[in-house]
Amino acid sequence: MRVLVWLSWWVDSAVAAYLLKQQGFDVVGGFMKNYVSEKWICTTYDDAKEAIKVADFLNIELLSFDMQQEYNDRIIKYIYDGYAKWITPNPDVLCNSLIKFDVFLEKALEKWFDKIAMGHYARIIEDIWKYKLFRWADYNKDQSYFLAGLNQYQLSKSLFPLWNFTKPEIRKVAQEIWLPNADRPDSQWLCFIWNIPIKQFLEQKLPKKIGNIVLSDGKIVGQHQGSWFYTVGQRHGLWLNFKCYVIKTDVVTNTVVVWDKSHEELSNNFLIALDWHWISQKYELPLKVKTKIRYRQEPQPAKLMFFENNQINISFDKPQWAIASGQVVVAYLWDECIGSGVIR
Repeated sequence: MRVLVWLSWWVDSAVAAYLLKQQGFDVVGGFMKNYVSEKWICTTYDDAKEAIKVADFLNIELLSFDMQQEYNDRIIKYIYDGYAKWITPNPDVLCNSLIKFDVFLEKALEKWFDKIAMGHYARIIEDIWKYKLFRWADYNKDQSYFLAGLNQYQLSKSLFPLWNFTKPEIRKVAQEIWLPNADRPDSQWLCFIWNIPIKQFLEQKLPKKIGNIVLSDGKIVGQHQGSWFYTVGQRHGLWLNFKCYVIKTDVVTNTVVVWDKSHEELSNNFLIALDWHWISQKYELPLKVKTKIRYRQEPQPAKLMFFENNQINISFDKPQWAIASGQVVVAYLWDECIGSGVIR
């Protein structure tokens, strides 16, 4: 079986390629050139050099794909459009479903590869002609949240070779075989945009617009340079002399409203999710599940209440803090990731 493995600068994809080669697959590396900037600290060229080193070390061919146009049309525009509407988009989720497992997958199939493989931390299990997505063995690094937009076709053409490893075990494999990127740190940046402060990135398209920062009672306590730079629950970047959090932004008056963490508007037992996507099957509702409204969150008990016109209502057993419009909510049945939607 011919497999095209996405080689990024991270150790995970390199170990994924190594494991597949050890298992007898015909492995070729693939590098995606999606975003290049001369203005900011852009690592794309360094990443390409790292991918070349890994491919040479593993003695595999490396193909390069220039996907800047697709990335701009599908992801960059999505980011700007979201913030311009005063919502907080999640480009990392969309990047998986529309770039890595769509454009990259199609380019792989055009070159007669059978499947693509990634160093993502998740599991795919085939069950009676269905492909199910499960959480990774290491819950601390599980990435099923970011993969919850994948469909059956995409899952059927994908491999996640790291599914039964923990992160320390992956590092150990890389060090034992002397991979050239064995000790490179994990990324904490936006998908493919790398080390660019989000505020400065947004300022390229969204102009500064001075407005007031106010308490929930209307008292002015400071000023900001544009309410679209802030999201619900945000604490940093307010530049106030007391600790507070963003409760909401007023799109009409360009006002950012803040208060302490205990404010009632920061906690909610209910949300509505748009563009709901079932991964392997549509379930009968109501259904008790566990959900995540952000990546770094332990799944919370909830109930999927009502589904109509790709919109789903979700109620939580306990109030959830700082539910942000534009972010993604993901539902789980035990360890299986069953669906996701965009928070309204």
